Amino acid sequence: QVQLVESGGGLVQAGGSLRLSCTASGLTFNQYTMAWLRQAPGKEREFVASHVHKDGNTYYADSVKGRFTISRDIAKNTVYLQMNNLKLEDAAVYYCNANSTNDDYWGKGTQGTVSS
Repeated sequence: QVQLVESGGGLVQAGGSLRLSCTASGLTFNQYTMAWLRQAPGKEREFVASHVHKDGNTYYADSVKGRFTISRDIAKNTVYLQMNNLKLEDAAVYYCNANSTNDDYWGKGTQGTVSS
């Protein structure tokens, strides 16, 4: 049974930082592209960042470039999202995603709240 468990969310002031973690089990971690997406109240879920397993390339939404960093620790089956210089508009539930050609798995999400 595949599980993706996110952690690290919380409340932070604007300009602060959070580090999200997503630990995967039940899958061969290095065979999946790992991604973070987020959903704010009343908005659709949107792409934030991804780490491609095949070549290690990373991709970011324009809104987070230069502030967020995605990384992967294969030994720990964990993907991280380091979020710096947080803005009010970054407040959302952040979801971890593992995808391959045939599979697509989601975590339950972790809440990130940014206060002014």
